[in-house]
Amino acid sequence: MSSVLREPTQATIPLSKLAPEAALRRLELTIVRRMEGFLHGDHRGLLPGPGSETNDARVYEPGQDDVRKMDWAVTARTRVPHVRDTMADRELEVWALLDVTPSMNWGTEGVTKRDLGIAAIATIGFLSQRMGDRFGGLIMRPDKIARIPARSGRTALYGLLRRMLGEPIVPDQSTGPFDLAAGIEALNRMQRRRGLRVIVSDFLSPGDTELSPDVEPDWERPLRRLAVRNQVICIEVLDRREVDFPDVGDILIRDPETDLQRYVNTSDAGARARFNAASQAQRERVRVAIRRSGAGHIQLRTDRDWVFDIARFVLNYRRTAAMLHQPPQGVTK
Repeated sequence: MSSVLREPTQATIPLSKLAPEAALRRLELTIVRRMEGFLHGDHRGLLPGPGSETNDARVYEPGQDDVRKMDWAVTARTRVPHVRDTMADRELEVWALLDVTPSMNWGTEGVTKRDLGIAAIATIGFLSQRMGDRFGGLIMRPDKIARIPARSGRTALYGLLRRMLGEPIVPDQSTGPFDLAAGIEALNRMQRRRGLRVIVSDFLSPGDTELSPDVEPDWERPLRRLAVRNQVICIEVLDRREVDFPDVGDILIRDPETDLQRYVNTSDAGARARFNAASQAQRERVRVAIRRSGAGHIQLRTDRDWVFDIARFVLNYRRTAAMLHQPPQGVTK
């Protein structure tokens, strides 16, 4: 429970003790072999490809974009370097938004919520890269959003996971212009091409104490806009002690994203019951908001098998999609 007593200083996945390639290769074997037991048959992606044509122009990012894709016409008109990507035929582009704000540093089962989220991204990534899809990522810190370009292939996916695992831990009480709502809005604005979007977060907003599911969280409206043009999967990560308060006597509870601190007597059964009830109401509000937005919802916990939970979701999702896309009776495809 060291992550409860002090802020983590590095990833809880011990890549420093192993060669990065060996560690990620082990992660791939574990995920792919276990997923094959649940998912039978390959597919081109959860959405059909839009065809081979040029994509919208976007601002050139030094060190990340290929200068050979520079759009000189747009650059000349705007006087700002722009690049233009092409949209490959029958290719799904997957983008993952990883929330690394201070609340994601929590963990009592040997792994933090942040690293559990990276494991979930790895699972989705290894599934998609087996079918040739492009995978990119955004890392959302309170002060900035880092973009990892979308590429296909195993090497590119290894690089993305290594970048996420090596991202510096965000200290408690860090502030900045980016919260989850702003991160989702940035994902929608940066990536104009339709595809699959994966949002990994605990969906907790600093200072938001509302528990009623009838009140929209600040991130619901951007999520709804994102789901209009894309297939969206929200991966909610949480720790067991966030929903099941332990009996450990008097403790100081501190919010990692605000200056709120409270002493709580956890030996008081009534206090634990009220805390658990509030936590359940909070999670129900998140579930309802995601469902209203039209996105898929996976809930992962640090004390459960994340591979099994994701596999069960994907299997049910594919069954539902197959029923929804069945042609009317008497009509053949």
